[in-house]
Amino acid sequence: MTDDVLELENGIVGGAVCAHDVVARATVRFQSWFHRADLEQSNRENNLRLEERNKERARIARELHDTLFQGFLGASMQLYNAVEQMPSDSPSKPSLSRVLSLIQRVLDEGRLALQGLRSYSVAPETLEQALADLRNELTPGGPLFRIFVTGKSRVLNPDVQGQIYLMAREALLNALRHSRANSIEVEIEYLHGRLRLIVRDNGCGIDPEVVRSGRDGHWGLLGMRERALSIGGRVRIWSKPGCGTEVEICVPGGANLENFG
Repeated sequence: MTDDVLELENGIVGGAVCAHDVVARATVRFQSWFHRADLEQSNRENNLRLEERNKERARIARELHDTLFQGFLGASMQLYNAVEQMPSDSPSKPSLSRVLSLIQRVLDEGRLALQGLRSYSVAPETLEQALADLRNELTPGGPLFRIFVTGKSRVLNPDVQGQIYLMAREALLNALRHSRANSIEVEIEYLHGRLRLIVRDNGCGIDPEVVRSGRDGHWGLLGMRERALSIGGRVRIWSKPGCGTEVEICVPGGANLENFG
């Protein structure tokens, strides 16, 4: 075989190898591009669903405020005036005063619920800062409330952060209203590929049936689970009577958390 033939054969084989490499690299690039496009499309769809849900929450908050809440407020004002005008020795005054106190407590809880419905969007601050602000609003003079952060703090996708904040807020309100705890802790863990948030108290605990099914007429636990599912996360609750409660919120990383990874 001549040198010219060998050179020709080597050129053909080398060209085939180069062409194969080019095709392989192009295939990888196309697969990467399609993967990014799918993630971007999924992120857009998630954001659109969250935006629609948030608009609906705002509409419900307005309607509740303008109808049910204002009606209760008007009734409580009339009852207050009636109680104030009653003689101090009236046998009916103590029972009506208790009813007035009950209505006032319901109104206070209603304000918190309306605030939660409206606060579907959290300012672009860290999650721990938002919860620290909430702590200052809810627990002056109340139980010991501490926040711990593990990992590098990050600013999340605002819509997703808003949902995590509202789940944590619901867990904190439940602890403050029902647990009779003297210590509440929040742990935020910025882990590789996911975010984990835990709300823990040393209170009276929750009945296992309530953990499984919720309380009749109360939608807090169900709402937390639905929020978690809407952003690809999950909620777990550990509790038993007399042993406190721990609520874990876990959300995977990736496009759903935006800058988290």
